Amino acid sequence: MNEMQRRARLPAWTSTLTWKAAVFITLMCCGLAALLGCLVHGAMTRQTVGTAREKALLKLERSIEAYEDGARMPRGEGVDPSGLPPELRALALAGKRGTAVGRHRGRPVMWAAAPAEHGSAIAVSVDFRGAERTIVDLDRAILGSSGLAIGVTLLVGALGVTRITRRLHVTAQVARRISAGDLDARVGDRPRNKDEVAAVSRALDTMASSLQGKLEAEQRFTADVAHELRTPLTGLNAAAELLPPGRPAELVRDRVQAMRALTEDLLEISRLETRSERVELDSYDLADLAARTIRASGTDTALTVLAPARVETDRRRLERILGNLVANAHSHGAAPVTVTVDGPVLTVTDAGPGYPEYLITTGPQRFRTEGTNKGHGLGLTIAVGQARVLGATLAFRNRAEGGAEARVALPGPTSPTP
Repeated sequence: MNEMQRRARLPAWTSTLTWKAAVFITLMCCGLAALLGCLVHGAMTRQTVGTAREKALLKLERSIEAYEDGARMPRGEGVDPSGLPPELRALALAGKRGTAVGRHRGRPVMWAAAPAEHGSAIAVSVDFRGAERTIVDLDRAILGSSGLAIGVTLLVGALGVTRITRRLHVTAQVARRISAGDLDARVGDRPRNKDEVAAVSRALDTMASSLQGKLEAEQRFTADVAHELRTPLTGLNAAAELLPPGRPAELVRDRVQAMRALTEDLLEISRLETRSERVELDSYDLADLAARTIRASGTDTALTVLAPARVETDRRRLERILGNLVANAHSHGAAPVTVTVDGPVLTVTDAGPGYPEYLITTGPQRFRTEGTNKGHGLGLTIAVGQARVLGATLAFRNRAEGGAEARVALPGPTSPTP
């Protein structure tokens, strides 16, 4: 199993900053505690063993003097006493003095030995239980204090990291709200915060304010232009009706109608972008509504009903969405164009070249069409805006067998049509 497969099995929370910081702090604390513990243990052990060794050597000196004076040796001392470690006896027989920790009568002692006459060794021992107990108590104290220090450090670190991650989560939530169209959303980090998170938050707030200003200016410009065009277009339409019959008059009236339709589309987009639209809900049979929209479009569009249903929706807005999708399929796709009703889901398909990649990735854009000069790119933009007002989901994709597919999923409770 490769590394990527192993990572894929890890829970999602293991990738959070809090988890990573906790692991890092724990490892660092454990490493530091182990290092300091080893240093303190080594220094204390050397000091304790050194003190016991000095006592043993001092006692050995007194025993050697007593041995040379022929005095009686104390208990536990003498020539080749029982319990003397073999390596220490071998060192003494080699003519050297030395010490070693061993056991005598079941208790730990520090042995000291020196050479004696006739190939023997004189040795003494001092009690090592106190020193051994000191080392054990020290190790316990090191482990306890290390555990306490790791726990306190981990707690303080987790609180600090959690505070930072909470602010990052707030910043991410505000960014998502802005992406969803809530341009009034702001992080509003406290002025006394001067760290990097505060810098990111303030940069996001500045960007949102700048973006909001530009979009509002663009919306005002679009609405103003559309409103100002209405009056001259009304005059042009009246003048066109006075032209004598003929091809020139038909062309003028056709272009005036196209300009009026474009102006109305711009006004509708302006209202949708300002989010001032209100829905008027009622219960409708979705198949009947789709059939009515197809008839109004005057196109050769097939209707397939897989699962009829009644939905609570705004009929005018849903007809606008479906009508724009059908018109787009006939203008930019190819026959056959089919509308499918499957419960609360409407699907419009065609057999054309499919949607351009940018539209599938980022959605429709005004005044942008690829591969054709037909239209202004407003129909799908209006459909997306109206779907947002209805709370519906409008998705675009290209089918594997060829052609484009637009899918409208309506929200709210539905009921099957008898």
